[in-house]
Amino acid sequence: MNPTQKVRMGMIGGGRGAFIGAVHRIAAAIDQQIELVCGAFSSDPQRSKDSGADLFLPADRCYGTYEEMIEKESALPENERMQFVAIVTPNHVHFPAAKAALEAGFHVLCDKPATLDLAEAKQLKPIIEKSGKLFGLTHTYTGYPMVKQARHLVAEGHLGEIRKIVVEYPQGWLADAIESEDQKQAAWRTDPTKSGAAGCMGDIGTHAENLAEVISGLHISELAADLTAFVPGRRLDDDGNVLLRFEGGAKGVLTASQIAVGEENNLSIRIWGTKAGLEWHQNEPNTLLVKYNDRPTEIYRTGHDYLCDAAKAGTRTPPAHPEGYLEAFANLYQNFASHIRAVEAGETPSEIATDYPGIDDGIRGMAFIEAVVASSAKNAAWTSLDV
Repeated sequence: MNPTQKVRMGMIGGGRGAFIGAVHRIAAAIDQQIELVCGAFSSDPQRSKDSGADLFLPADRCYGTYEEMIEKESALPENERMQFVAIVTPNHVHFPAAKAALEAGFHVLCDKPATLDLAEAKQLKPIIEKSGKLFGLTHTYTGYPMVKQARHLVAEGHLGEIRKIVVEYPQGWLADAIESEDQKQAAWRTDPTKSGAAGCMGDIGTHAENLAEVISGLHISELAADLTAFVPGRRLDDDGNVLLRFEGGAKGVLTASQIAVGEENNLSIRIWGTKAGLEWHQNEPNTLLVKYNDRPTEIYRTGHDYLCDAAKAGTRTPPAHPEGYLEAFANLYQNFASHIRAVEAGETPSEIATDYPGIDDGIRGMAFIEAVVASSAKNAAWTSLDV
């Protein structure tokens, strides 16, 4: 690719009325490495074209369907066509859209969870490998500098042998049946044909699962889950509690809820090892606590030179200038774009460029969803992850 050009992005989904599409576009733009050049922004062709017009895209690059976009972009000169696709649709579109894009020779950055079900996720991996293209998954919270610092401390043995992990993600926005009030975001997330086998656990429980595995470096081997749909008539879970067993013997607890009245996006994690413990909260993302029995608690803060390379690379401003959700999201986009540049230039990517979630994370997330659903259906029976 031309090193003087931005990496060119197309988007599937994310049109008028969609929350996450705007987040993706902001994140992609923050570092000025990526340009949105085209899109199929809605399953409604006219809405898709109107959404593209809202973004001041040329009319001939605003497509009625993603199939049309992939076909017509493929026909453009190599230095004009999109180089990767961001998929920001409801879950049931992830697999067919990713498959079509990869087989047409485009890299893919997909919203989580990876697919509608585990079988699709497992089917997608060889498609990625055969295509030779990159596939990234936007588990946003892995982009926070303090999450990277926490991962580094665990990997360096700072906590000793990991014994216990507690991760929680409470929200309150689905405490009432707003899906029956034409609330678009609630409607698809509570519809099993669009969301998949789980509701709350698929939407935010997978974030908690991914965060626990990424920071600890450990994989969940089996779990015991109790899922509930508290809101009358709701078809998918809106609350769940899960006991976790990790490879190597560590134990854990994961809770996720969308009926926790008054809660926002209060994702948090605590990990204890034989030497120390750590604590991180998404609502105070620039602070990481490391705790001991024999000396005062250490406070790590974003923006300082004492942090690991990955944490420093993911920080844009001096200490005490708040960076949060959008910047964490942007770190995934920046690294993915850097990886594309390296690959298309025939160069070896840096360690930082490859620091984003991929299909293996996606498969583990889908295996987690299917395990919690199966476990809960058997009165919280211990269930292994089918990875």
